[in-house]
Amino acid sequence: MGSSLSNLTDNETDDPSMGPSLGDIPEACIATVFMHLTPPEICNLAGLNRSFRGAASSDSVWEKKLPVNYQDLLDLLPPERYLGLSKKDVFAVLSRPIPFDDDNKELWIDRVTGRVCMAVSARGMAITGIEDRRYWSWVPTDESRFHVVAYLQQIWWFEVDGTVTFHLPPGIYSLSFRIHLGGFAKKSGRRVCNYEHTHGWDLKPVRFSLSTSDGQEASCEYYLDDVKREESHGHHKRGFWIDYKVGEFVVTGTEPFTEIKWSMKQIDCTHSKGGLCVDSVFINPIGDLQDYRKKSFCEID
Repeated sequence: MGSSLSNLTDNETDDPSMGPSLGDIPEACIATVFMHLTPPEICNLAGLNRSFRGAASSDSVWEKKLPVNYQDLLDLLPPERYLGLSKKDVFAVLSRPIPFDDDNKELWIDRVTGRVCMAVSARGMAITGIEDRRYWSWVPTDESRFHVVAYLQQIWWFEVDGTVTFHLPPGIYSLSFRIHLGGFAKKSGRRVCNYEHTHGWDLKPVRFSLSTSDGQEASCEYYLDDVKREESHGHHKRGFWIDYKVGEFVVTGTEPFTEIKWSMKQIDCTHSKGGLCVDSVFINPIGDLQDYRKKSFCEID
């Protein structure tokens, strides 16, 4: 059996008695198959033989793996970073974070799906009272992709707003806030959490919302700190980074740009709240436009 497998993968032999091998498959045929595989799968198969390696480097294959707006992402980079590169190398460049807007925002493509993802730092958002050190402070940390988070000590009017405009490819996207209850630090190499300022999040829910330039809206409410309920369900939010999903929106591709606005607020001034870290907002692709159309069709039926 081992000998048979060796014969299949060996494309160097000229002995016809050895039978057909993978090396006999035309490179164009292999490239056609690769069109239906994910980038990691293509890279894994590239080592089989010369034909597979050639197909795995084909521009026609990797052009299909890139998002339709990949040139918009490249425009955020200096030309010397991508001029003259093959499409495979362009994919590799774009799969790494591309900072923009004073490094407060990042774009990249998913290594498996090739879809566009985005993250916005707390520094890239409007935070009420952020300039007053009595309320907020910036905390450097390696737990954030932006290496800094906004820490709230105490405030009455809690509001965080943000917006971004970009040419996103058609598809379904979700938006979420990344939040941490309590402060944290490293002491003697160990992560230590501090809940000295954590209060007020169990009294009233925080309202999250998003809207798009074509009229889509979504909103929801969460109690950020409900210790009794969490303990009864075996869940604990304190001391962990939690992603709070705000909602979903659809990009149809009919508009050249999509503007997305979002907010997180608790503006009931009957009580104060504090002890919260705000890291970032993530905009992630969760489906193709075809998925949305199928879902809409089913709902009509």
